[in-house]
Amino acid sequence: MSKISQSFKNHKNFIAFVTANDPDMETTVNNVVALAEGGADVVEIGIPFSDPVADGPVIQAADLRALRDHNLPIESIFAAVKEIRRQTAVPLVFLVYLNIVLQYGYERFTADCEKFGVDGLIIPDLPYEERGELAPFTDKHGLDLIPLITVTSGERIPMIAKEATGFIYLVSSLGVTGTRESFASNLAEVVGQIKAVTDVPVAIGFGVHTADQAQAMAELADGVIIGSACVQIVADNGQNAPAKLQAYAEEIRAAVDDVTVGEG
Repeated sequence: MSKISQSFKNHKNFIAFVTANDPDMETTVNNVVALAEGGADVVEIGIPFSDPVADGPVIQAADLRALRDHNLPIESIFAAVKEIRRQTAVPLVFLVYLNIVLQYGYERFTADCEKFGVDGLIIPDLPYEERGELAPFTDKHGLDLIPLITVTSGERIPMIAKEATGFIYLVSSLGVTGTRESFASNLAEVVGQIKAVTDVPVAIGFGVHTADQAQAMAELADGVIIGSACVQIVADNGQNAPAKLQAYAEEIRAAVDDVTVGEG
């Protein structure tokens, strides 16, 4: 069982997200550590990309800030992970677009993930049909390749879910990332369809930002993912974000912990 899978054991999971190099790499390290100390079970680190098609305005703005000098070597992000690993063992996931991995090289990228302590990958623009090109490398280097399933995946759900490792990212609504007040009405049904074909945990993301929403999503599934709300805290507070993120994580942690394991 991978570190990510183990993080779901015996309680509902809280997964947080920050963008690398927003506002700088040192703060990114501090942000990840703060989220872990606040109770996040897994932290996703977004690798900034010039065309993040799955992301809404909050994360797009973070990517622009992170790429302000137009030169952000992937090696600098791995160096930040190395420093994070000196301070916390929290499972880490890269959210990365496929072109970045292609440019770096499948073997080199996955080998460096293993070397520096990244546990999994989420690649929003990796179609299921192309998963087989990357999977041998993630398998070789012990990385979970975490798929996204949407509320409109329909007949593709069993095919995608059966290949999943770590957890399945269930997209709560149509559209891009960003905080929202309502979610798809068929989430429980989709969770049931996934659970019928795999024991891999399911976490719901896209739009969740309040403690009440986090609790509601944790009641439906095995965990909740919060991205844009964390990124907005960084946007609002800059280098002072770590303390704010930790307090926010503690609030979400308490809400998720109020859900009894076995629900969802």
